[in-house]
Amino acid sequence: MFFDNASGSGLSLCRLSDARSRSVSPENPTGEKGKGGMAADGVSAVCAHELGVGWKINPYVIIPAKGTVELANVKGSGVIRQIWMTDNAKRNRSLIIRFYWDGSETPSVEVPVGDFFASAEYMTHQQLTSAMVCFNPRRAFNCYWEMPFYKSFRITMENVSPDAVNLYYQINYLETELPDDLGYFHAQFRRVNPLPYGQVCTILDGVKGKGQYVGTYLFWGVNNRGWWGEGEIKFYLDGDRDFPTICGTGTEDYFCGSYNFDVGGAYREYCTPYAGLARVVRPDGLYESQTRFGMYRWHVCDPVYFCEDIRVTIQALGWRPGDEITLPRKRYLPLQDDISSVAFFYLDHVCESFPALPCANDLEIN
Repeated sequence: MFFDNASGSGLSLCRLSDARSRSVSPENPTGEKGKGGMAADGVSAVCAHELGVGWKINPYVIIPAKGTVELANVKGSGVIRQIWMTDNAKRNRSLIIRFYWDGSETPSVEVPVGDFFASAEYMTHQQLTSAMVCFNPRRAFNCYWEMPFYKSFRITMENVSPDAVNLYYQINYLETELPDDLGYFHAQFRRVNPLPYGQVCTILDGVKGKGQYVGTYLFWGVNNRGWWGEGEIKFYLDGDRDFPTICGTGTEDYFCGSYNFDVGGAYREYCTPYAGLARVVRPDGLYESQTRFGMYRWHVCDPVYFCEDIRVTIQALGWRPGDEITLPRKRYLPLQDDISSVAFFYLDHVCESFPALPCANDLEIN
């Protein structure tokens, strides 16, 4: 991690610290010391009417249709260590989570909540287990990215659907002094549907400054038959233009897999601490006709550092049908797939060059 253990923000569990543990939830919306469970009225007050204050009176918030709720607004310096939440939304990508650091009007995180937790199509309730995010039964989101703030942090949730949504959540953080060389956590979402023929998919662009790239999530909808993952991921660093400094060898290779994720003639899901093919949504032979894939790669052990700027792209590449099976005669086929991405990175300032988030209709997974 990026923090000095002496500040109480590192990984050492036995080192003593002056840091102070705090938590924001509907039962303590300010995170203040000794202010939890004080609600006298709330969404579950009728359930606790025989028990009174302190007995789970306000455990969730209601986000109205087309509305936004502020989940946290905390002053001071510290670091977010863990986030848990769950909802009862009826549609994938109906909730948008945003993080604002140190009074900025520009969000450093602006991502559909499922994609932020590497589970875009989370109505399937499929387990995901990794070091940085988990999606646990039945629909519990968990995040362990460290998110420092020097003056304040604010988190909001927007509901873009026509239905009200109940949201349970808890944001665990430390109040502590921080060294002055920590980066701000960012997560940038993009979607292209379909990818124009012969073009590459941009995962991250327009980021200038000093920082490190720490993770990728891709949700990939395939529009062709056959294998789709021959494309290379490329990291353009510190002035690279036509050619990148870091060039991968294939999509499944970047996500720490190999040979088409194929075991015995079928895709094989896997979840490891830092990489995985977490979801394969298979056709059902009728209306569920397109195969979809959810993949994550956390650069926790191997961050990609940059000092001036960074751009990240990936190719969508398959094979043309009808060619000879032997490699010298095969030809690549540029694909026109539905690709969504989340780029996770730290930066020395709040990035203000995010692309506009797609509207609700353009976010929808069909």
